Amino acid sequence: MAQKEKLQSLKDFHKDTLKPSPGKSPGTRPEDEAEGKPIQREKWASKLDFILSVAGGFVGLGNVWRFPYLCYKNGGGAFLIPYTIFLFGGGLPVFFLEVALGQYTSEGGITCWEKLCPIFTGIGYASIVIVSLLNIYYIVILAWGLYYLFQCFQPELPWAKCNQPWNTARCVEDTFRKNKTLMLAANITNFTSPVTEFWERNVLSISSGIDDIGPLKWDLALCLLAVWIVCFFCIWKGVKSTGKVWIDAGTQIFFSYAICLGAMTSLGSYNKYKYNCYRDCLLLGGLNSGTSFVSGFAIFSVLGFMAQEQGVDIADVAESGPGLAFIAYPKAVSMMPMPTFWAILFFIMLLLLGLDSQFVEVEGQITSLVDLYPSVLRIGYRREIFIAVMCCISYLLGLTMVTKGGMYVFQLFDYYAASGVCLLWVAFFECIAIAWIYGADNFYDAIEDMIGYRPNPWMKWSWTFITPVLCAGCFIFSLVKYKPLTYNKVYEYPDWSIGLGWSLALASMICIPMVMVIKILQSDGPLIEVRRHKKIMLDSSYIPCNVILWHGTRTSTKWLFIVALFSCHVGHLTFSSTPHRGLRQWRPQ
Repeated sequence: MAQKEKLQSLKDFHKDTLKPSPGKSPGTRPEDEAEGKPIQREKWASKLDFILSVAGGFVGLGNVWRFPYLCYKNGGGAFLIPYTIFLFGGGLPVFFLEVALGQYTSEGGITCWEKLCPIFTGIGYASIVIVSLLNIYYIVILAWGLYYLFQCFQPELPWAKCNQPWNTARCVEDTFRKNKTLMLAANITNFTSPVTEFWERNVLSISSGIDDIGPLKWDLALCLLAVWIVCFFCIWKGVKSTGKVWIDAGTQIFFSYAICLGAMTSLGSYNKYKYNCYRDCLLLGGLNSGTSFVSGFAIFSVLGFMAQEQGVDIADVAESGPGLAFIAYPKAVSMMPMPTFWAILFFIMLLLLGLDSQFVEVEGQITSLVDLYPSVLRIGYRREIFIAVMCCISYLLGLTMVTKGGMYVFQLFDYYAASGVCLLWVAFFECIAIAWIYGADNFYDAIEDMIGYRPNPWMKWSWTFITPVLCAGCFIFSLVKYKPLTYNKVYEYPDWSIGLGWSLALASMICIPMVMVIKILQSDGPLIEVRRHKKIMLDSSYIPCNVILWHGTRTSTKWLFIVALFSCHVGHLTFSSTPHRGLRQWRPQ
């Protein structure tokens, strides 16, 4: 009986407090609008839509060009130990947390925290800053890929020989380099390959450093515009259309699962309330990690072939990131039979992998921002206009990365803006907010009401202890082992650019404590205010004290709220009989 009353209170809470925001959304039903009914939030047309969208969001370039290299660099099988620990202790629990949070609140990455745990709304803002910066530079990779794809439609791949206008006297073809006798006779030192010169001297036209940003490369600018146009038209109508080893393992998990970006929360918010997101999150997690392993077999088969053809060790050809996609792999396909065919297939694959990840990230950004101002941005075609404005702004900012010094800017964003440090920071506070502030048991009650049963306790243990410890440890170790950014292990970035990079990182990280302080200072009344429990809450921990928007004074006693946060888990706090009122005001008994 007690459990039934708790579940009924939960349903009332969801109905009264977590109701859909007003205004027209991308999923506004025309019949509701015409008949003057309350406008419903858009939901997925089928279960498959959600599964394919999430799969497209986190199965991306990182699975292909980052996981295989990290696995090789960190000892192969030895890397799988920390990877597996972070997978089950961090990646899957946080992934499920974000999807379930979005489904429960039917809100995007910012407003979900506003409704569930207002003092931690900064988590949502931090995620939006990260994903906004990520959207600016991630799509530049797709512009490079599109440029390479266009270059494939020639009688001969332009990076296969040293007879192009951009080649230098130091360019040596791979077949010539394999012949040691000819190399010694030619007395060539400090040579380069045609594929490297094509990348650096033709595609990038790279300058001497970030101080020399150089002119815009219009061919790349047009490719960047093309992929942004594709991105816009795909989302404008909404969703229906060692220590170091541990750092690498942890950041790879958070990158590949696209968590701490608000995107998974936004996708989950379009699920129907009774959708079994727990089952599908486990299946999707297996799909993601399985894809990484399969990609590793495919990539290193190609790299092994290339090493054998060149007569070098595989360490000399193993690359990560853009080096794999635009140097190592193009070189490999140029050695295969029918090189043009394989090159076209590879760059089409690259574009498809990257585009769907970009769609999901932009959709997560747009959904979170639209949910902030639903009455303004869901009217008429304002959402579509807003998407166009955001895409234009991101495109204009991304133009800095398609200049002759653009690669330095790109690497600065990649190293700092969406770094593992930022993601670990956000993941830590997500777990603290749900497990310790809202209450892991209370969130399990919500999940049980949605899917009909309680998930394995492992998720709760992870949110409460394992994930915060892993994130905090990896975060601290990342700072201790920090090394300033370099390009090709040779060029050292100037101090001002390193400062700019850390500004990009701190722009997201500072949101959480800043919003917390602002909410405390802006609130009225005493620091802690509680209404007494009447009869309906049975165990004094159902709708937790810590969900509230804290009320504070401008006194030196505000630090006491930390004590209050933890005291609610000891069972000494009670709540009002009205669930949604109990969310906002509480007082120690």
